[in-house]
Amino acid sequence: MKDKPDMGKQDFPHRDRDAATPAKGLLERASDIFDFSGALKGQGLPPLAVPPELIPPPPVFSPPAAQTDVPASAARPRAADWGGPVQAIDRAVLAENGFLVPGAPISGLAEEFRIVKRELQAALRAEGEARADGKLVLVASAHPGDGKTFCAINLALSLAAESAVEVLLVDGDVAKPDAPRLLGLQTGKGLLDALADPAVRIEDCVIRTDVPGLAVLPAGAGSTSDTEYLASARMGELIAALISGRPERIVIIDSAPLLAASAGSILATHVDLTLLVVRADRTSETALRDAAELLNGCRNVQLMLNGVKFSASGRRFGTYYGREG
Repeated sequence: MKDKPDMGKQDFPHRDRDAATPAKGLLERASDIFDFSGALKGQGLPPLAVPPELIPPPPVFSPPAAQTDVPASAARPRAADWGGPVQAIDRAVLAENGFLVPGAPISGLAEEFRIVKRELQAALRAEGEARADGKLVLVASAHPGDGKTFCAINLALSLAAESAVEVLLVDGDVAKPDAPRLLGLQTGKGLLDALADPAVRIEDCVIRTDVPGLAVLPAGAGSTSDTEYLASARMGELIAALISGRPERIVIIDSAPLLAASAGSILATHVDLTLLVVRADRTSETALRDAAELLNGCRNVQLMLNGVKFSASGRRFGTYYGREG
C-alpha cells in the first residue's frame, strides 16, 4: 500500500451537512477560491490577449428547415452497442492508488464525487434537456500532476453507479495514456487506431468492464500525427458513432494537460462541458488564465478543486487526498 501524501495545505470552508443551505461541492468551492469567470470572460482580471485574426466571425443563422413527419428514430441513427472484450477492473489496484472502489463502504471521497456528479448532471441538463444524443465531458488541467486522471476515473466510477446511465471513460491523453492501467485493464486498439484506419470500428475498441454501466476506450497506438487525427473530420464521425441516439450515455474524456500538449484544447471543441481540475496548493492564477484561454472552443467550462484537506469532523466528509494524473 502506498503512503497517502497530505496534498492539502489549508482548510477551505465547507458548509455543515445539516445547514439550511446545501453543502458546497468541489466545483462550487473552486469558484469561491479562483476568479474563474474573470479568467474566461475578462471580468475581474485583465482581458485575455486573443489576436484579432483568431476571433471567429459572428455566427450566421439560417431559417429553420421545414418540419417533416420522419420519425425521430429514422432521423437519428442509434450508436451501436459496445463490441469489445469484457475485463474485470482490479479493485486492489484501485484501492492501492486511492481511487473509489466499486462495492466498498461509502467514504468521504465517495461523498465528494456524489456532489460533483450531481452538479455535473445538472449542468449537462442545462445544455440541452431534450437532446437525443449522449453527452461529452472533458476532464483537463493546466499542468501534469494537478489530478485530472484521478478525478476523471473517480467521476466515471461514481456516475456508473447511477441507474439507466452508460458511462464511457476515454483515455484522451494520447501522449501519456494511463487510465486503463490504473484500472488494471489490458489495452488493445483504441481511439487513435480508429482515427487512423476507417476500417476499425470504434465500438469494437471499447473495453466492457465488470462494473455495470462502465466501459473504457483506450488511447490506442500513437504516432507523429496524433494531434492532426484529433482535429480531423474523422473525429466528429467517431463521436457520432459513440453517442448518436444514446441520451443515456455520458462520455468522460481524460485529456492531456492543456499547457503541456495541444490535444486537450482540440478535444475541448467537441465536448458539451469541460471540467478544469485545479490544484489548491499548486495551480497558479496565471496558469489558470493560460489554460482558460485554450478552452475558448468549449461553451461550458467549470472548475473542479483537487488537493484539499478538510477538517475531520462528524459534519464534514473527512480528508480528501489529491492524486496526480
